[in-house]
Amino acid sequence: MKHFKLFVILVFILVGFTLKDRFTLPKVEYLGARIDDLEKRISTSDPLRAGGDSPAAFLTRAGIIKHTNDHRQENGLAILLGNTKLNEAASKKVQDMFAGQYFAHVSPEGKQASDLATFVGYEYIAIGENLALGNFENDQVLVQAWMDSPGHRANILDKKFQEIGVAASKGIFEGKSTWLAVQIFGLSKSACPTPNSDLKTRIDNNEKTLKEIQTQLVELKNEIEASGWSPRRRDEYNQKVKEYNDLAEKYNSLLEMTKNLIEQYNEQAKAFNSCVKR
Repeated sequence: MKHFKLFVILVFILVGFTLKDRFTLPKVEYLGARIDDLEKRISTSDPLRAGGDSPAAFLTRAGIIKHTNDHRQENGLAILLGNTKLNEAASKKVQDMFAGQYFAHVSPEGKQASDLATFVGYEYIAIGENLALGNFENDQVLVQAWMDSPGHRANILDKKFQEIGVAASKGIFEGKSTWLAVQIFGLSKSACPTPNSDLKTRIDNNEKTLKEIQTQLVELKNEIEASGWSPRRRDEYNQKVKEYNDLAEKYNSLLEMTKNLIEQYNEQAKAFNSCVKR
């Protein structure tokens, strides 16, 4: 009888240790930045007005892009590639400024270059915009005027930009016949390796399941502790302990799998953020 009592006490102690050890559950956390949290960057400078008025003023998209790229090459930078969507966004900006009779990066309706880029379907990481108003003699003179302005020069020589869209048109502004020119610089979302969205979905779903299992574990633990162990209820008690331990094993297995997925995702996010900041 003494041996039996001692055995019962030892079983109870072992079960207690099992519950305690199994229920020490690590907290699930995302260890790195996610693409969802990335802030898109927009670079602008005060719009530029021509200092003089050339009767022979004439501007072209091709010429503006050429002289822009000449300055980039002179400064050891890669040339900007023309992008049809950014050209469309720049054209819409010129048309809107003439129609609304305003000269600013943000329209009276609150729209800016980033909104235009999104409207034409250009998915971007970074956007920049240069504006010019006036009868500049030609493309070279216009681009040089932008280069002589620190803020506009910064956009032209920004190494993160890879693409450009340009529009230049003549119309009536403030009662005078004049030219409006727009440069929109872009770094496309496709330029950087985007983290796998399916991987993110799996992590989110796993985290939800882990929280559900954790709730079940808490409830089971409370039931076990509330019922207590006794010889009469041994089978029932042991069954609940088994349920708890099986569920804890399922939790820990899913947790380990999720940690591995998070590690993969964070490596992808790190590569993306490194690309954006280069």
